[in-house]
Amino acid sequence: MCGIAGIFHVETAKPVDPERVRRMTDAIAHRGPDGSGVWTAAGVGLGHRRLSIIDLEGGAQPMHAADGRAVLVFNGEIYNFRELRRQLEQAGYAFQTDSDSEVILNGWRHWGTACVTHFHGMFAFALYDRSQKQLFLARDRLGVKPLHYAELADGSIIFGSELKALLAHPALRKEADLAAVDDYLSFGYVPDHTSLINGVKKLPAGHTMLLEQGRPRPQPVQYWDIDFSARVKGSQEELEEELLRLMRQAVASRMVADVPLGAFLSGGVDSSSVVALMAEISRSPVKTCSIGFDVGALDESSYAETIAKRFLTDHRSRMVGSDDFGLIDTLAFHFDEPFADASALPTYRVCELAREKVTVALSGDGADEAMAGYRRHVFHHGEEKARAMIPASLRSAILGPLGRAYPKADWAPRPFRAKTTLLSLARSGEEGYAEAVGVTGPAIREQLYSDKAKAQLQGYQGEAHMHLLMQNAPARSGLDRAQYADMKLWLPGDILTKLDRTSMAVGLEAREPLLDHRLMEFAAKLPENMRVRRGQGKYLMKQTMERYLPKDILYRPKMGFVTPVSQWLRGPLAGAARDLSSSRTLNGLGWFSSAAIGKFAEDHIAGRVDHGRLLWQLIMLEKSAQRIFG
Repeated sequence: MCGIAGIFHVETAKPVDPERVRRMTDAIAHRGPDGSGVWTAAGVGLGHRRLSIIDLEGGAQPMHAADGRAVLVFNGEIYNFRELRRQLEQAGYAFQTDSDSEVILNGWRHWGTACVTHFHGMFAFALYDRSQKQLFLARDRLGVKPLHYAELADGSIIFGSELKALLAHPALRKEADLAAVDDYLSFGYVPDHTSLINGVKKLPAGHTMLLEQGRPRPQPVQYWDIDFSARVKGSQEELEEELLRLMRQAVASRMVADVPLGAFLSGGVDSSSVVALMAEISRSPVKTCSIGFDVGALDESSYAETIAKRFLTDHRSRMVGSDDFGLIDTLAFHFDEPFADASALPTYRVCELAREKVTVALSGDGADEAMAGYRRHVFHHGEEKARAMIPASLRSAILGPLGRAYPKADWAPRPFRAKTTLLSLARSGEEGYAEAVGVTGPAIREQLYSDKAKAQLQGYQGEAHMHLLMQNAPARSGLDRAQYADMKLWLPGDILTKLDRTSMAVGLEAREPLLDHRLMEFAAKLPENMRVRRGQGKYLMKQTMERYLPKDILYRPKMGFVTPVSQWLRGPLAGAARDLSSSRTLNGLGWFSSAAIGKFAEDHIAGRVDHGRLLWQLIMLEKSAQRIFG
């Protein structure tokens, strides 16, 4: 795993100062502590920070093709590089190293821009073709690896693995995009289609972009998308066997490394499945690690211990205090843009623990998105059935008013919490699902914004992008559309950003076998009753893994990393919540009503209303804005 950065002059081949590129790569030195390199030529500069994983001696970058035609900087892993190497050697290409980087270079020579369709892995790379004066930017299918870019006033393009690499360039204008703030408040992260800094873009997952000197800058080109519009046929037994084959293939391909390798183990279905398949393949005990919490209701460490004993792993665990909020500034630094998923704190801690013994760790991320594993998927699936039976006019006229009148009862047993369901059913499937995944809804944002911000936003709402994604999804059902939207927004914006930044912060490479694109493509074609059945998600996966895992692991309620931010903001962080209303940074930006923030904080601290997630969002936004805008 590595960090990349660079400069490309689109209009004319102006000289590039190598020191400027070096400053950009130095800003992301944590991504590659094992080495660095910079290469410049007329109109182009490429920089690299290296975390050595494969071919420790021969994989240094920037890497030049054997014929000198192309130069590459690459972040990620190509898991099928050995098969591709054999194929390219048969086509007459010579190799000087045993690295996957050289496979990309020769793949470019052989297939051109279509090379990405041959690569199985996680990657973001920039390849400069000296003969064509072209810069080729590419990002993996699901957006595991990030790539930011921006066009400067002089017409040049700068790019980097993290926003801080671009911020190191003195010509980048730091002007805020208020629409991105609304996106962030809507979902708790800044999605890939926007950026907190106006003019900064993120190359979308499954896209490439080819830049050529002397020609207008083109738009990104999509080379892959997930398709829910078809259905696979076969008995449950046949589908189980195919799923298991794909999972085994995905895990085996991600166990290739020239450095110590292990796995995160939470004791949930996904990480336990990965560890089970690793143990089946590995000749030595799998190195696993987990963290526990000092609050019993949040602690899953006993389940992790059960799996560790079952598969005889070399297991380590560590307890984390429920008051472990001292990482806030560290996280703000590594995420650059505001990120309000509080599970980033325990994720950082488990990455820290893993890095003590290994350089590569496999995770269970991706199965929830692929197999409909979130509780919201199950609820949405049920709601869509109800929507199909009740005309929209009746739902709006009857269920809407009933939902508004129904008391909010978060304290009550789940069957009695009908308010959210009634309000959701009164809306379209897209509106209902966007509400389910949202953090701070439009009504609260309306109270929060200043008059100036409202005028600037002109009615913009972050949820609108999700509505469009669901409406235009290649899909058959509401469940399909919800999963598609999650893969386009939630997965790259939250889950993968969280794991990339926290693992890279400690020099650890995290790999996600359950995000293998062939596995995802298969899962997208599963009939709905193979994903959701009897009120549970991931039906086929759980059935498949019954041969490996005990039922109390497979069928217990999903927990995940839970962080008690609401309690913190009524206790040790109450002062930080109160200080938001007088924040020099937030008041200076003029986005919010300080009186509204003060009321939200006091109502939360007094226990009248739970505004914990909103206040946490504002704290993380303040930290990011402080760093970026001063």
